[in-house]
Amino acid sequence: MGMKVLHLIDSGGLYGAEKMLLSLVQEQVSQGLEPMILSAGEPGIDVKPIEAEAKSKGLPLTPWRMSPGFNLKESWKILKWAQKNNYDLLHSHGFKFNVLLGMYPESLRHIPMVVTLHGYVHAPRYSKMWLYESLDRFAIRRMRGVVLVGEAMKKELPGKLSSGHTVVIPNGLDISELQTLSMSSLDEPFKSFFDNHDHVILGIGRLSREKGFDRLLSAFSGFRKEFPKSGLVILGEGKLRQKFEALIEELGIKDDVLMPGYCSKVPVLLRHASALVMPSLTEGLPITLLEAMSLKTPVVASAVGEIPKVLGDGQGGGLLRDIEPETITRALAEAVTDAELSRDKGNWGYEVVRKRYSSEVMADKYLGFYSRVLAKS
Repeated sequence: MGMKVLHLIDSGGLYGAEKMLLSLVQEQVSQGLEPMILSAGEPGIDVKPIEAEAKSKGLPLTPWRMSPGFNLKESWKILKWAQKNNYDLLHSHGFKFNVLLGMYPESLRHIPMVVTLHGYVHAPRYSKMWLYESLDRFAIRRMRGVVLVGEAMKKELPGKLSSGHTVVIPNGLDISELQTLSMSSLDEPFKSFFDNHDHVILGIGRLSREKGFDRLLSAFSGFRKEFPKSGLVILGEGKLRQKFEALIEELGIKDDVLMPGYCSKVPVLLRHASALVMPSLTEGLPITLLEAMSLKTPVVASAVGEIPKVLGDGQGGGLLRDIEPETITRALAEAVTDAELSRDKGNWGYEVVRKRYSSEVMADKYLGFYSRVLAKS
């Protein structure tokens, strides 16, 4: 029997962390491991996006419904279930399980635990999310190992963590599968939207502060003055939807902005888009960035986290040194008007992803990491 790994996640959509986890589990099945995705959700939720995607791929999945918040009673049930099913390793992918299971010392857990940190949101001090971040930084001290998705994230870690406690493993993706999915036809409302606009700009991510979509909306308003037949699609859902909808009304761009919520057609939209824009305040290593590079879609992204390294300081796409709307507008204009430059950057980016950020490379590194972690027993 192979190593039994329980992956723990409470997901709000199908974004970078979720896609990374699905790719990792798919590769781990091929490696002969016995992975399982435990997907938490609130009571009453039927099927979450990550669960639907896992089922479509035939990946092992256990949905787990539980009340939100600091639910130690339910976390103890999960722990006892994991012990009963003889899991060798717990692997957390997010604040919820970092805290709920990481708070227990290993002497109580009886199962070693590791965590992949996909990034911090830098929440306002004393807010609810700030409290979760503080608890998270305490909990990861109890982990056998911590995985960072990029070197730039090392400054996020509590100072007392030893260097041997952490390892950097970049996210990876299945390039051939992505390219196949990108060849699907456009469904409505996307087909009509693309048909009615000369340039369509794409933003992908949670509708949350750190993704910088308010700056993107303002930048698009300026971009549209020079390119009046342009459109903007923002894929994702989140608490700031109403705020963004109000901004769209205020800017007078409602007819040229589409915000359809969560969408599973990201590859085909990336293939048709004029550019992907990521004006983020903070990032780890975004899977969406790697997807765009795999499809040679022009990229304009903030110089945060691992993005400058992945883009070769601008060789693979436009780097934003600040996220003022005027800066984004200028970078977008260059991306859609200088076809030769965008083509060269696209080719450079594709080769980087192929050589460094495939799902196979990622899974091999995780397997080595697991082996070292379990050898500490």
